[in-house]
Amino acid sequence: MGYIKIQIEGFFIERFINTCISKNILLWNMQREKSSILKCNLSIKSYRKAIKIAKKTQCKIKIVNKKGLPFLFNRYKKRKIFVFSFLIVVVSLILASNFIWNIEIKGINKISKDEIETILENDGLCIGKNKHRINKQEIINRIRLQRDDIAWIGIEIKGTKAIIKIVEAEKKPEILNKDEYCNIISKKSGVIYKVSAQNGIPQVKEGDTVNVNDILIKGSIEGKYTGIRYMHAEGDVQAKIKYSHKLKVYYNQVQKNQNGNKETRYSIKINNFKINFYKTLSNFENYDTIKKDRKIRMFNDYYLPIEILKNENFELEEHKLIYTPEEAKNIGIEENKKILEKQIGKDKNILEEYVNINANKEYIEVEVVYEVLESIGAKEKIVFWKDDLSGRKKYKSL
Repeated sequence: MGYIKIQIEGFFIERFINTCISKNILLWNMQREKSSILKCNLSIKSYRKAIKIAKKTQCKIKIVNKKGLPFLFNRYKKRKIFVFSFLIVVVSLILASNFIWNIEIKGINKISKDEIETILENDGLCIGKNKHRINKQEIINRIRLQRDDIAWIGIEIKGTKAIIKIVEAEKKPEILNKDEYCNIISKKSGVIYKVSAQNGIPQVKEGDTVNVNDILIKGSIEGKYTGIRYMHAEGDVQAKIKYSHKLKVYYNQVQKNQNGNKETRYSIKINNFKINFYKTLSNFENYDTIKKDRKIRMFNDYYLPIEILKNENFELEEHKLIYTPEEAKNIGIEENKKILEKQIGKDKNILEEYVNINANKEYIEVEVVYEVLESIGAKEKIVFWKDDLSGRKKYKSL
């Protein structure tokens, strides 16, 4: 509603302040320049009361500055075009407040943000959508039915902003009860190293090669007189698993590094309409680009359909590198090891490591192979069904 910055001058400034306090007149941002001069802020409504108090306390009061909408309106009230334009802006902001102009998704780590945005758009929650036509509960129900990896989802609309809160579901392996029949199957391909069967019949031995879903320990036994007897297979099967990665390293390479030169270019995006304030092509021949965008908002959750886009181009300089065959080989081995260690993890039991080399005039091809000892067994439930022709019960793994 506006305020005034005033200057009080006199020998009884303390009396002026105390009287204002007793009359519930708020003074703020007080600055004492001299013993007889004080500057402070005062509301418009309290100004007339302050004048009377200044007269009683033998102080002089002077207006230093005026701030706020009342003074702005008073200054421009005769300028009809300005007033009309201002009203158009106000009406436009009121109309724009009925739409969603920003969507914030919280709580996702494993799930792709693009996937959630696509689902929301298909279900009717997108930029430019009238927020009064959004059925939040219906969208939540649809997403829960579509996605098994979402345990909980909530939608909150504040101003022109939609906040999507997600709790990801953790996939837990199926735990079988001890009284359920099951086989132990292979979840990876490899060469059997050791079989320890506590319950069930081993189907493999040391040195056998197995593929994914091969039965390692069978949860059934067939006797000549007793027929087939089923059980809950228990045991641990360890196998040698091979992990490999191949990489080409060229003897002559060109490395690009930033040299410190930078150019910044701006553009503005109003809903789907984009205005560039710069030419499309960069002045640099080789460069990296970092894109940043900032949505305009008036208040905390009141966004406007306007984005400021900022492109930063960093010039790159080329440096030629020449490697000897030995240097190229060592680079390939180190890079392959880094990739394999990310793939298998640091806690794996690596039994052997192989390096295969294939070289020509242009490059050297390096392959690193790790032979890792792992437990490859996984329980698979036995499900029964009835053969319609013979009437006998048969089983299959699920």
